[in-house]
Amino acid sequence: MADYLDTPVAKRRSRLLRIDDDAVGAGAEQVARFFGTGQYLMWQTVIVIVWIALNAGGWFIWKWDPYPFILLNLAFSTQAAYAAPLILLAQNRQEDRDKVTLSADRRRAEQTKADTEFLARELAGVRLAVGDMVSRDFLRHELEDLRALLERLEAKLDDVSADVADSHEDLSEPTQGDLADDTGR
Repeated sequence: MADYLDTPVAKRRSRLLRIDDDAVGAGAEQVARFFGTGQYLMWQTVIVIVWIALNAGGWFIWKWDPYPFILLNLAFSTQAAYAAPLILLAQNRQEDRDKVTLSADRRRAEQTKADTEFLARELAGVRLAVGDMVSRDFLRHELEDLRALLERLEAKLDDVSADVADSHEDLSEPTQGDLADDTGR
């Protein structure tokens, strides 16, 4: 409500005739499209040939536009006077549409660029994370090294227990590298 009070109210002009600018523009585009067709050129050529034939051929006693064909020239001038602004209006509307399309394309390109940069950062993060992860081959190799180390430890423990034992009767088969009940120590 405060915005309404702060904004001056422009007095509306009363128009005698209300014309929809979009409807006029759409009509101008249709006319401009028709002016650019072969059909228009064909009909205009037919009309000019018939006009000249009727006025120069002498078939009628009353010739409404004698030889310099001033009335035909006036008709072409009038058509050109209306065609040029209609074509310009159609071009302006097309230019406005092109601006809107270009703006949308720019926004889409910016969004695509931002998405691409985000995905590139995410992909780099995934590559770093995968680089830090242990692979199966590496883990298998490490486990084999650990198993070899445990076997060597078992062998050393077996050697130590054999040296400590007083007699051969005290020796027993060690289980998992552990010494049998060593109560003698």
